[in-house]
Parts: sequence; C-alpha cells; structure tokens
Amino acid sequence: MTAAGSAVTAAVITLSSAPAATPVAAQASAGPAAAAPATFRPIATLTAAATSQRQANYRTAQRMMPRFSWGKRQWSPLQKLWNRESGWNKYAENPYSGAYGIPQAVPGSKMASAGNHWRTNATTQIRWGLRYIKGRYGRPRVAWDHELAYGWY
Repeated sequence: MTAAGSAVTAAVITLSSAPAATPVAAQASAGPAAAAPATFRPIATLTAAATSQRQANYRTAQRMMPRFSWGKRQWSPLQKLWNRESGWNKYAENPYSGAYGIPQAVPGSKMASAGNHWRTNATTQIRWGLRYIKGRYGRPRVAWDHELAYGWY
C-alpha cells in the first residue's frame, strides 16, 4: 500500500519471447511523483496456456514443500508470493530487472543449480525457488512478509 499522492509503477512481465509493449501505467504520468515511484509491483499477464499450467505447478510445489520441513500453513504465503511475482508462469520475465521464471530469479541462470532446462522446466524453477526461500528466509511466510514490506523478496 502506498501513501496518498505517491506514484505506483507497474511492470508487465512478458510470458513469451515476443517483445513487451510499453505498460499503460508507465505511459500515464502522474506529474513529478511519477519520476520516483514509491513502489514497484510487477504484474503478470497470463496466456491461456500459462493459466492451465498454474494448477500443475501448484501441485509440484505442494509435493516438494515437506522436503523443506514446511507444513500446510506455509502453502498460502508461497502461493500468494509467486502469484504476485510471476503468476506461477515458468516463462515470466521482468523486462526491467531481468528476473525470470516462477520465483523471478535474478539472473535466471542461477536456477541451473537446481536442474537442467531451467528456462523451460517448472520443477527446476520451483526447486530452486524453495531452496532460495529456505536459505534466505527460512520459510514462505517470512518471505511473503518481506514482499509485503519491501515489494520484493
């Protein structure tokens, strides 16, 4: 949430190799405040194919979570986190930061440490993302709280 009168900038996360159009939010100017955005929130634009894969990606993450000693209470924060970051789309790419995939790794090539075909394999991306959360935050709830406080995790 931003303070009254402050600007909010949104980025479109591209989901294919096609170049992204300039976001409408970036085209509209709110005056001088638009030059210094208070908050950056990527917006995932999902294709029909991406939407159909979301449920499969949910199930993959739910199957992996016990390996990290996380119970069912950690599912909701993880789901919210990656809904916001990428819409659970393995091809999501933020043209501004270079973040890629379901967990929005920067650079995306980091995910190669979790398995082959990191660009196209949702399981590899989810595995890497869960390891990242475990190592940096301990559990998804803490990562989600950080996302809410700072706009990134």
